[in-house]
Amino acid sequence: MDLPPPLALPPSVRLLAPDCQSAPLVFAAAHSGRAYSAAFRAAARLDALALRRSEDCFVDDLFAAAPVHGAPLLAATFPRAFCDANREAWELDPAMFADALPPWVNTASPRVGAGLGTIARIVASGEAIYRDKLRFAEAEARIRDCWLPFHDALGALIAATRARFGRCLLIDCHSMPAALPAAAPGPPADVVLGDAHGTACGPATVRRVEQVLQDLGYRVRRNDPYAGGYITRHYGRPREDVEAVQIELSRSLYMDEARFTPLPRFAAVQRDMTALIAALAAA
Repeated sequence: MDLPPPLALPPSVRLLAPDCQSAPLVFAAAHSGRAYSAAFRAAARLDALALRRSEDCFVDDLFAAAPVHGAPLLAATFPRAFCDANREAWELDPAMFADALPPWVNTASPRVGAGLGTIARIVASGEAIYRDKLRFAEAEARIRDCWLPFHDALGALIAATRARFGRCLLIDCHSMPAALPAAAPGPPADVVLGDAHGTACGPATVRRVEQVLQDLGYRVRRNDPYAGGYITRHYGRPREDVEAVQIELSRSLYMDEARFTPLPRFAAVQRDMTALIAALAAA
């Protein structure tokens, strides 16, 4: 059974799929989207470069070889600052909106309190995004056009993979700033693996991912300071034969964090991520 695209995907979601899926793997990049609409830029008080500070820049490119090794890669094309697919659908800050929010909206989550809900109030570096307050209808439109298609597609890919192979491993691909708010002592990590402290993935699988990365020369840490966001925690259900691991790559490995441009060693990191994909597919 070949794996078709799970849905007729809108432009907000991009699927790179093999002709025939041969590995029980799914890769997702929820934060690498870089299609900033003119309307969004006009509503923002930040310039184009500042808006990109929440972006997991180039992560979809780093893992682009997934289909070559028999696994699909799902990527958001919309930016995280516009709509965050690694949140619940309705984590919204009432202070951002000119009208009242429905009572069923989650207004009290820690993400909302930090300004980083489904519709973020700030970029990752802390600057406020918008000139004026939004209408709730704007949030509804973004969730309908961006969040829902991404999760509809991801859920369908995971279900199809599990149906075909009896199991699925989701690799949730992200990047992190070089300066980490980690409490752990020692040298900075090149990669942080998140398994929601053992609840989203079995220990043998996490160890396999960790070992491949360490053999490639990366300094790897687990769950500190990133244990996994909504995608990892929501889809990672080992008892139902679906495991999820979040991978956070230090941006200093492959890009200029101030200019949002690839470094010369980008190609080497991309080759290493391809080696990780190949090793997981073979396993």
